[in-house]
Amino acid sequence: MATQAPEKSVKLIPEATILFAGDSGDGMQLTGSQFTLAAAYARNDLATLPDFPAEIRAPAGTTYGVSGFQLRFGSVDVRTPGDDVDLLVAMNPAALKVNLARVHAHSAIIVNTDAFERRNLDLAGYTSNPLEDGSLEDRHVIPVKLTQLTRDALKDTGLGHKEIDRSKNMFALGLALWLYSRPMEPALEWLGNKFAKRPEVRDANTQVLKKGYHYGETTEQFIVRYDVAEAQMPPGRYRAIRGAQAMAMGLVAAGQKSGLTIFYGTYPITPASDLLHELSRLKNFGVMTFQAEDEIAAIGSALGASFGGHLGITGTSGPGLALKSETLGLAVMTELPLVVVNMQRGGPSTGLPTKTEQSDLLQSLFGRNGEAPLPVLAASTPGDCFETAFEACRVALTYMTPVVLLGDGYLGNGSEPWLIPSLDSLPDIDVTFADASHEANAEEGFLPYLRDQKTLARPWARPGTKGLEHRLGGLEKQDKTGNVSYDPENHELMTRLRAEKVERVADIIPKTVVHGDESGDVLVVGWGSTRGAIEAAVVEARKTGKRVGSINLRFLNPLPSDLGEVLSRFEHLIVPEINDGQLVMVLRSRFLLPFKSVTKMQGQPFKSSEIVSAIENASS
Repeated sequence: MATQAPEKSVKLIPEATILFAGDSGDGMQLTGSQFTLAAAYARNDLATLPDFPAEIRAPAGTTYGVSGFQLRFGSVDVRTPGDDVDLLVAMNPAALKVNLARVHAHSAIIVNTDAFERRNLDLAGYTSNPLEDGSLEDRHVIPVKLTQLTRDALKDTGLGHKEIDRSKNMFALGLALWLYSRPMEPALEWLGNKFAKRPEVRDANTQVLKKGYHYGETTEQFIVRYDVAEAQMPPGRYRAIRGAQAMAMGLVAAGQKSGLTIFYGTYPITPASDLLHELSRLKNFGVMTFQAEDEIAAIGSALGASFGGHLGITGTSGPGLALKSETLGLAVMTELPLVVVNMQRGGPSTGLPTKTEQSDLLQSLFGRNGEAPLPVLAASTPGDCFETAFEACRVALTYMTPVVLLGDGYLGNGSEPWLIPSLDSLPDIDVTFADASHEANAEEGFLPYLRDQKTLARPWARPGTKGLEHRLGGLEKQDKTGNVSYDPENHELMTRLRAEKVERVADIIPKTVVHGDESGDVLVVGWGSTRGAIEAAVVEARKTGKRVGSINLRFLNPLPSDLGEVLSRFEHLIVPEINDGQLVMVLRSRFLLPFKSVTKMQGQPFKSSEIVSAIENASS
């Protein structure tokens, strides 16, 4: 007579952090992204950290070929992907070795025991089997024959050995979904759409997914499963979104509100390539995408599109920004709107293509020949990529200037719930091209550098407009006429006008918002993707009675007009950055205050605990 598995107890927990890790061919990114969708479907707040290997085809089983996807989800406010991991799913010894430090004592590790054979142990650098030598005694190790169970489930499907083994990530996904009581529906729907033309693969993955889910229900290895309640978030329509998706939508929204066609010229480079992929799917919104032969051609094509009356945008990462610097200078001189997206990564040179870093701030601010200032903005969360991209376009079009928009790999690949805004809630972007009415804007005819008195923007005249013939180029322009000029006094005047125009962007920067205490002991000044870790740290630090606040600077040039007043309210100032201290250098120069630099250059974002320690050190 068959015995019925005992019913498992369900424990309600506020949050959990899971890390899926394995070879780059084990489908860990797919597994993590599908668990993310399930958590979003269950209305949890969440944050993710995909961690890719830099090598395209690293040898299987080696530590440098490990791919990971960390996800934190909960019913509470989730600002980071988590400092420590509650559950590690390790598909092989290398995945265990690389990520064991993230697993705190008494947390759980599900290991694919089929992969813990001598060859894989040697490749990972283990001299003994960690599952047998006692080194994991302080963790709750759950051995599962993931490979063999998958093969058993699919032995009658007719699929080949490799196709069957590729499905074992679905077993791991199903087991994790069961353990945390997350729904299978999003993954089932995704499989149905993804493999609609290959029903045998769809059915096999569906079968293994359900097998993993029911394995948790029936095995005696688990005596408890967990549940996480819905998060309390403002009412509205949400979706889980990655930073690259949000940025693409923000650029498209700016095109819609300005009435301009978007031209995106780019050259593939990690991690900016995802922006090209996303924009290429949005051609029905008037988006033109162009894959150029190199970085120089990419920005040249985008600037040419702006000259022709379109919204010219280009994207790059790391060393690509250096190659674009000469044309960026040309955009400053010609005073045409242009948005340059830089998804930062570890450098210098090729550096760490798949690892995050905030190392291009100074290059964005100063990396051009001559006096060539331009606005620099930085997105702070995956969802904020939408708003910051929209704002970058608005600044470029309003002030007729190139703008650098900074993101990074952590933001571009990371996900979070996003309250979808309505198009009506976004400000209009007024674009007026010079037409026949400008023909007589002066007695001597059309003056292409006769500026708007408020913004100092020059008129935007599309080539071919009758009566508005004018010249543009890299040589210095005579004030108002735009004619080539070598006059010393004119050069100084034009240099100061271009700088003043950028400074006037500060007029539209909103009042600085302080998270936490408005004044007190410590102010944490951040920019870009450090926002989540900083704000989480401020919450923790305030529990100890300290008066702590934080600000995140979206505008890095110009800086907000009220920044000096905000800084003056705090006794200690610290500046955490994923670089060697670039913003702090700017702030010290500008405000002559004793900012303390907190740096990290490990290809990983800050943990909130690291910021908490910096706050304690600053105030002790």
